[in-house]
Amino acid sequence: MKKQFLEIGKIVGTHGLKGEVRVECWCDSPQFLCCFDTLYYDGGKKAVQIKSRPHKNIALAKIKGVDTVEQADLLRGRVLYLNRDDVSFDDGVNFVQDIIDSKVIDEETGKEYGVVTDVLFTGANDVYEMADNNGKKFYIPVIDSVVVEKDIDNSIIKIRPMKGLFDDED
Repeated sequence: MKKQFLEIGKIVGTHGLKGEVRVECWCDSPQFLCCFDTLYYDGGKKAVQIKSRPHKNIALAKIKGVDTVEQADLLRGRVLYLNRDDVSFDDGVNFVQDIIDSKVIDEETGKEYGVVTDVLFTGANDVYEMADNNGKKFYIPVIDSVVVEKDIDNSIIKIRPMKGLFDDED
């Protein structure tokens, strides 16, 4: 089941004296985080108004009602969430959190290989890290010839394994 509120970053410190915070981005980029004027605390339970700007590999954010460095320092370690309804993606683009824990199934035989444990960004194409029932890791290139279907609603990734992907293949 898809989560309505997704982790987008964590407040890691303060910036300046007027209540700004530094946010470690857990999304594609600080620019993406800066697209939002409302984020959430406590897994989505409390909305906060925010104005942010990218700064190197982090975002600097001013949260409404936080006006001093002392108030900002109290927020250190807090996780920020976004509401998935505030984002629209092109077809085939998904949140990483929606891919994690998806079952990996052979498109032809229906054999279940394991579950996705991570998504790695290699530059050329993404790679799904998958663990089988014994915890052994395999790496699945996210290319059309291998990943043939992503059923995000049912947490299923159907693949057509390439030769050598799993040890037991010839």
